[in-house]
Amino acid sequence: MPLGRITLYVRDVEATLSFYERYFGFKPLRLEGDRIVELLAQDGGANLLIHPAGKAQKMGQVLVKLVFDVEHVEVFHARCADDGLVFGPLHQADGYVFANAKAPSGNPIAISSRAFRLKSGDDEAPPPEPVDQT
Repeated sequence: MPLGRITLYVRDVEATLSFYERYFGFKPLRLEGDRIVELLAQDGGANLLIHPAGKAQKMGQVLVKLVFDVEHVEVFHARCADDGLVFGPLHQADGYVFANAKAPSGNPIAISSRAFRLKSGDDEAPPPEPVDQT
């Protein structure tokens, strides 16, 4: 069963929508009377539900990090910096590269080429996982 949606509790809904639309290509879906805005993934990944945070919720203190699959992390990292989103340093891991940043709400995000690394002893990357959005 695929993961289809992730809820993010945020203080500034509009800044959050703009951030994920600008840098990661999500498209907002607003339904009249619904305070939750769904950000639709344009590449078949999980959608984000942007939910206004309650006053008692602490921002940025989460046990979840959104990781965006980016084949060329270095290029994306530089392009985002030129556009105002500054990621931390590039980290070399076991066959892939990643970098971390914070969304406007303080939630941690990362870009990673892990999904594109070669399988051990193989000459080609593994096929993408199938995603059913129905």
